[in-house]
Amino acid sequence: MKTRRKAVVVVLAAALLTMPLAACGGDDKEAGEGFTVGLLLPSRAVPRWEHADRPLIQAQVKKLCPGCRTEYANAENDVTRQRQQMISMITKGARVLILDAADTRALRSSIQEADRAGVPVIAYDRLAEGPITGYVGFDGLQVGRLQGEALLEALGKKAGSARVVMMNGDPTSPNAESYRKGALDVLTGEVRIARSYDTADWSTQNAHTNMSAAIAALGPDRIDGVLAANDNIAAGVVAALKRAGVTKLPPVTGQDADLDAVRRVVNGEQYMTVYKPFAKEAAAVAAMAIAVGRGEDPRDSATTTVDSPTTKRIPSVLLQPRPVRARDIERTLIKGGLYTTGQICTRELLAACARAGLTR
Repeated sequence: MKTRRKAVVVVLAAALLTMPLAACGGDDKEAGEGFTVGLLLPSRAVPRWEHADRPLIQAQVKKLCPGCRTEYANAENDVTRQRQQMISMITKGARVLILDAADTRALRSSIQEADRAGVPVIAYDRLAEGPITGYVGFDGLQVGRLQGEALLEALGKKAGSARVVMMNGDPTSPNAESYRKGALDVLTGEVRIARSYDTADWSTQNAHTNMSAAIAALGPDRIDGVLAANDNIAAGVVAALKRAGVTKLPPVTGQDADLDAVRRVVNGEQYMTVYKPFAKEAAAVAAMAIAVGRGEDPRDSATTTVDSPTTKRIPSVLLQPRPVRARDIERTLIKGGLYTTGQICTRELLAACARAGLTR
């Protein structure tokens, strides 16, 4: 495998013209018990990547393999940058890559290059195309269903005549399509979908722009609910509604349990979010990556299999998301160790926290 890896690395480095061959230290890193795990995350726009996933995965890698090290890179929503980061990690001798793809289709050729170099790729949180070795994430359809069910709960008897705006995720992400389908499984026939938008880069600003367009088209007081795919998008939705002068906000969903979103839930500005236990996801992907790096079968770390558009029966771990409304915060997030009451209940939110049954 070493000979094959060196040959491919030379080709990749020559293609980039930016990676000196002297940087390739694969022999030294593979000689001992420890090895390098490459960790590639997609952006800084969603707070969880830097604040939760990165430190959790790094800690788990070190716990499971004290001699291993994690080489980290963030693509900042730039596919070309992520391609270069992957090649750089291969040239530096990473034995396995954990990849949350900035674009799951566009990274397919890079994953193929890693495969030819003998470097397995574990897809994380987003199911990338190409010859990936394993996948760790959540059931995206279930995330969407939880959002749809919560929205119907919030609408109550108004649901039959309700006008709902769909604020979907980034169209380049397969997760966004799963969330949309899951939500529509619940909402179709129960509410009227008045407008539907895709949100490039999961950006708060893009969500604000889209929501402003929906308000202009429908009227600020004629939107009964908003299915926002994640908390970044929900932030843009809430800001646009406030800017339009809406004082009684319609129920807005979210996802990721970002701290600011949890505070909005407490304050009644966002109806719910979806918590995906990051610690369990990080532990599962670290365990699979270390096992694969040691030459073990990824199926031994998997609990199921999934199919991508290019690859069938990928060994996978799919974890279960949890809905979080105001009444769920203490049980799910505080007792679960994600946040403390003090982190959530700022001075401005003390009265709202009391109403939600949270005490400092």
